[in-house]
Formats: sequence, structure tokens, C-alpha cells
Amino acid sequence: MSPRRPLGPRRPNVLMTAGSRRVALVHAFQRALAARGGGRVVVTDVNPMSPSVFVTDRAYRVPLSSDPRYIGEILRIADHERCGLIVPTIDDELTDFARAAEAFLVAGVRVAVSPPTTTAVCRDKLATCRTLTAAGIAAAASWLPHEVPEASTFPLFVKPRCGRGGVGAVPIRDRRDLEFFVDYVEDAIVQEYLTGPEFTIDVLCDWAGVPLAIVPRERVVIRAGVSDRGRTVNDPALIALAQSCASVVPFVGPVNIQCRVVQGRPTVFEINPRFSGGIPLTIAAGVDVPGMLIDLTAGAQLRPIIGAFKENLWMTNYETSVFVEEGRARLAPLGPTDVAEVA
Repeated sequence: MSPRRPLGPRRPNVLMTAGSRRVALVHAFQRALAARGGGRVVVTDVNPMSPSVFVTDRAYRVPLSSDPRYIGEILRIADHERCGLIVPTIDDELTDFARAAEAFLVAGVRVAVSPPTTTAVCRDKLATCRTLTAAGIAAAASWLPHEVPEASTFPLFVKPRCGRGGVGAVPIRDRRDLEFFVDYVEDAIVQEYLTGPEFTIDVLCDWAGVPLAIVPRERVVIRAGVSDRGRTVNDPALIALAQSCASVVPFVGPVNIQCRVVQGRPTVFEINPRFSGGIPLTIAAGVDVPGMLIDLTAGAQLRPIIGAFKENLWMTNYETSVFVEEGRARLAPLGPTDVAEVA
């Protein structure tokens, strides 16, 4: 194995995978790099018309993350663009990046991803809740379809075991609904129906798994699985919940924990070891997560700033558009690889 290349100033650029609609996150990394002397944000995507392609500094079209060439193509782009940090953004690719993190590090590239055991547990919503419950952390009671107790109280909730974005998640009113939807929803699990305010807790951990920042956000209005309106909440119980989760499931980089407060008790129903869709609110509240990741990549030792954010800051989203003249998107070969540059 070749020696590790030095990280830090000589490789200042950031590569973000699956840029898609994550325009705000691209801008946040651009601002963080500009504040630290400059650098480029490079985005990869399978679709050359994704909005992020037209707001980033450089973009490349890549295969689907399920393609066996995918990780190698990302590494080649990172090397070509002198990227010292890679930020995976979708659940499907996290475990592959986690398994390859050491190989990337040997090449001088940090990947902001949790260990493979963590990404695998968090990808599986049944395993997530059972792991937390076994450690004494409040989590939604969860079953495989054949395990649902006969005496269960309705409503319940059916969702894909490894889904994302709220796709396929269905409230269940009675046993007739249950019998239909556990068959209709692919690889379904059943969870207790949690009632109470819903929160996402944004967490950033350093390379050793130490939590550096924890910002709870109430999800007041949710659209397509993403917070449309929300506010920051400096709640000690929610912060303590995140710390407890981090003590049981090793995290690295960005993580978001989803829970509801049921009769005063925060109860987890999902953990995603990646940036949340509502991360712009956390950044606006004074926690520059992109900048902290860049500093960590450069070798900085950061002190925790848990609880240090603007409380009760509201976010209300709206749709905007990127307008592209025909022919703007271009595909050019990159040397010996078949990755295509799209902007």
C-alpha cells in the first residue's frame, strides 16, 4: 500500500456526491472555502440537468452508485480535482464509501462517512431501533410483518425497511390496512405510531467519533420527507438523546437523528448518517458544519460547541429554479476514465 498523501492546504477542494437539488449545501461549502482562502466545490451526479450542476464550480456525470465502477470513478475525480474531502449525500452509497474510506485516506482524501457497521445499521430501520432499544435508548417499537403482536394498538406505521425520503411510509388504521400494506410496501417493517412534535437533530462528529455540534430542529411542516418549515430548539433532552445515540452507534462526520417527543420523552424512529435536507437551518443558526468539516480535513483539532447556536430561528422554504439555455450542459471525456464533465 502506498504511503498516505498529506491532507489539508495542498488539497483544498471538496467533492460532493449526488448533488441533485442540494444547491444550498453547495453554496454553504463554497462560502466556507472562500472564508478559508478559496477552493472549489465539485459535484457528481447521474443527471447533467440537476440544479446543483449549474451552481457548483465543477461537475461530473458518474454511473449510479450501484455500478461497480462508481467508487473508482469518484476516487479518480477527487484525484484529478485535488479534492481533500468527499461528502457522500445519499443512503444507498454510504456503506460502499465507508468500506472504501481507508483506501481514499491512503490517496490523501478524507470521506465524511461513518464506519460500515454504523451505515449498515442506520440503513436498516428495524436494526436501528432494536440497537437503540437494547442500549436503553427510547426508540420506536419495530417488527417484521410476521412479528406484529396480535394485541397491537392501532394506528401503526408501515414503511420500507431501507427506504428514504418518506417514500412508501403509510399510517395503518386497522388490521385490514396492515394486511394490505405489508404486502404492498416492498421489504416492509411495522412500527408503533408515534404522536407528538417531530424533530431532526443535526450532529457533527470528528474523525474519532466525538460529537462537536448538536442542533435539534422542530419539523413544523414536512413536504416530500424534507422539512419545509422548522425552527431550532435548544432542548437539553434532545441534545442528551443525540449524545446517547453517539455513544452506542459510532458516528463520523454529519448525522441526523429523527425522533418524536412522546409524552415528554424523545423517541427515535430513524437515523441517517449524512447531511439532512434541513441542514441550511442549522448552518444559519451559527453552526458552520461545512467549515468545520473542512477544518477537520486540514488537521485542525476542534473543540465541541454543543448548545452554541441561535435558538428559535425559523426556516420557511420556497421553490426556486435554475434556467439553462439549450446546449449549456456539455459532456467532455476526462483522460483515461469514462467519467464525463458536465459543467
